[in-house]
Amino acid sequence: MLRIEIDGGPPTTERLAAGLLANYGHFTAMQVRDRRVKGLDLHLRRLDRANRELYGTGLAGEHVRALIAHALGDVRDAAVRVVVFGVAEPSVLVAVRPPTTPPTTPQRLVPVAYTRPLPHVKHLGGFGQLHHGKRAGQAGFDDALLTSDGVVVEGAIANIGFFDRDGGVVWPRADWLHGITMQLLERELPSRREVVRSVDVGRYRGAFLANSIGLVGVSRIDDVEYPADDPALDRVRAAYDAIPADPVE
Repeated sequence: MLRIEIDGGPPTTERLAAGLLANYGHFTAMQVRDRRVKGLDLHLRRLDRANRELYGTGLAGEHVRALIAHALGDVRDAAVRVVVFGVAEPSVLVAVRPPTTPPTTPQRLVPVAYTRPLPHVKHLGGFGQLHHGKRAGQAGFDDALLTSDGVVVEGAIANIGFFDRDGGVVWPRADWLHGITMQLLERELPSRREVVRSVDVGRYRGAFLANSIGLVGVSRIDDVEYPADDPALDRVRAAYDAIPADPVE
């Protein structure tokens, strides 16, 4: 960990304990490169909307940007998490860590019957996701694929997209978190949403995971295997890489 600040100041033990013990709030996570972030406007909008829903008041984007810039100091590349926590009066925590890159190998996923509460909010308390992700690792997979009544929802910590037989992008139609990277890709690439059932994932030619860390292919879902070198994934990566990033300050 490089540094943590709460409301622009040092994190006291009392304030950290309050956030840990309450375990109530919301957050967003982003990758900063050269003090720029892809989809920064979407991150700020996410925080504002979640804050209105959980606390009944907005969260000004310029205020959040200033907190991020202050926490970064002279750091230019980092993984940044903005956490809004507290039961009554929310505080804003900014955690700055070394930059993160996506896995270098395609991921193997195992479907599990689990959906996050209040799925459209990126909220605190990811016990279920972490638990199923850990269980997936113990079973020889890389992560879990969350499903509801046999319908694919999302990855444990990422949106999942599928490729149809023509290489088009298909997003599951379900109650998921509308991830920032997913939103950016929807702006750049023709795509559609449809109900994807876990028993039918074999009818797609491939799949990928998308979150703030980036993109990674999926080589297996349960006993269905996908080719690791699908050119459709290269097109998605190229579209994502071409998206300009916004300055933090």
